Amino acid sequence: MIVQALAFYLFAGIAIAASVMVIASRNPVHSVLFLIMAFFNSAALFVLLGAEFLAMVLIVVYVGAVAVLFLFVVMMLDVNFAKLREGFQNYLPIGGLIGLILLVELIFVVGAWIVVPEADLVARNPVPADPEITNTEALGRILYTDYVYLFQVSGLILLVAMIGAIVLTLRQRSGVRRQNVEHQLARRREDSVAIARVDTGKGV
Repeated sequence: MIVQALAFYLFAGIAIAASVMVIASRNPVHSVLFLIMAFFNSAALFVLLGAEFLAMVLIVVYVGAVAVLFLFVVMMLDVNFAKLREGFQNYLPIGGLIGLILLVELIFVVGAWIVVPEADLVARNPVPADPEITNTEALGRILYTDYVYLFQVSGLILLVAMIGAIVLTLRQRSGVRRQNVEHQLARRREDSVAIARVDTGKGV
C-alpha cells in the first residue's frame, strides 16, 4: 500500500510539473516533449487505478499519434516565433479580459461545488467489481449506453474540426501552386512526351 501511494505521488507530481512546463516552455518543441511526458505519467496513473485499457489507449492514441504529429508539424513548419511575439502587446488587453472571464468562471464553479451526502458512503463501501467483466467491456457498457449521445456529439465535433482543417488547407492563395487533377487526367501523350531521334555521333 505504501509503494502504491509513493508511485501515485511520484507520477502525479511529474504529470503536474510536465503540464506546467508545457505552458512555460518558450520552445514549442520542448512543449510537445513535456506534453508527451505528461501523457505517459497519466497513463501510469490509469495503471495504478486498474484501468489498463485506458492507459494503453492514452499511449497509443495521444502519444503515438497526436503528440508525435504535433511534434513533426512544429518541427517542419519553421515558424518565425520572434515575429509572432512582436504583436503580443496589441493582443494583451483582449487576452487579459478572456483570462479574467475564465478565472471568474472557475471561481463560480469551485464556489458552487457541492458534495452529495452519499459520496462518503460510496467511498467507504464501493461497489465490488464483477470479476467476469474486463475493463474494456465495462468501459464499453458505460460509454455506449449511458453516454452514447455525448459520444456521438464528440464524434461530430471531431468531424467538423477535420472538415474545417481541410477547408483551411485547400483555400485559394496567390503564389501557391496547386494540383489540378482534371488537367492531369485530360493530358495527352503527345503533349507530354517528345521522341527525338538522334543519329549516332551527333548527340550533345
